[in-house]
Amino acid sequence: MGRASPLLLVLLALGFFFATYNLVTMVMHNQSVNSGKWVSTGLDWFDPIFRKPEELKGAASPNVRFHVALTATDAPYSKWQCRIMYYWYKKMKDMPGSGMGGFTRVLHSGSPDNLMEEIPSFVVDPLPAGLDREPRA
Repeated sequence: MGRASPLLLVLLALGFFFATYNLVTMVMHNQSVNSGKWVSTGLDWFDPIFRKPEELKGAASPNVRFHVALTATDAPYSKWQCRIMYYWYKKMKDMPGSGMGGFTRVLHSGSPDNLMEEIPSFVVDPLPAGLDREPRA
């Protein structure tokens, strides 16, 4: 009979660890939600290792957790994507317990376009040619 390689055994052990960890946190979350002890919005996640920072626990508006920043160009396809994303952002923001804050479209074409009135936007100058790529190692 052949022996399993040590790398395979390590990967198998890591896979079981992550699967078990996720299963345990889901069970703990489900128990806390169903037991009535859950007093938050229902969108929070209980994780025994990563806790909510102390400065966020007593925040004035605990429901506002996210500000969506979207980078965009003035190309037609990019405009279409921005409209779709803004539509779904507004739908999610209106849901009870939503953690959605603001929405900003960062338009890096250097000049305003026809979506400025429709979607909250901020115009920035484009990078010079060649600086928009990652450096090669």
